[in-house]
Amino acid sequence: MKWLFFSYSLPTEPSKSRVYVWRQLKKLGAVNFQTVWVVPQTAAALGEMHKLVEFVEQNKGDALLIEGKALNEKQVQALQKTFVDSRNEEYQELIEKCVDFANEVAAEIERKNFIFAEVEENEEELDKLKQWLAKIESRDFVKAPLRKVAVEKIRESEKIFDEFAKTVFEHSQKKK
Repeated sequence: MKWLFFSYSLPTEPSKSRVYVWRQLKKLGAVNFQTVWVVPQTAAALGEMHKLVEFVEQNKGDALLIEGKALNEKQVQALQKTFVDSRNEEYQELIEKCVDFANEVAAEIERKNFIFAEVEENEEELDKLKQWLAKIESRDFVKAPLRKVAVEKIRESEKIFDEFAKTVFEHSQKKK
């Protein structure tokens, strides 16, 4: 597998530039590995990395972008482990938010808060969770193990939402 290796330096102020570069690297799925950022080489990643080089240089910084490959299996495994750990961290956060979602719906049921506004609110939250999963999956180059758990938690969240919406609907029909 070919990789893109990226290193850069920017002035400490304004910090906004450094934060921007960090955010873009994370969105690409890059990991910080022994002082350099690394991402698998794809046409899309290469294009985005070139944009980052331009951004860094326009903001009075220096950037280095190198295409290459690890030269031994130990390095390949270390890189892959770094990617797995990074994605698993993201999936774990999503899993925890799915648990929070389930708890929130359960609290609404316990309070008997069967109003349409709650259905809308929970639907929006579920949509956010699903979008977040798609973003993580788009940068999961190594098929991290927690992906399966996260996908299952999203499915559970969908079922919980569907049951809640059905319950709210049924309560709305009783009032008539």
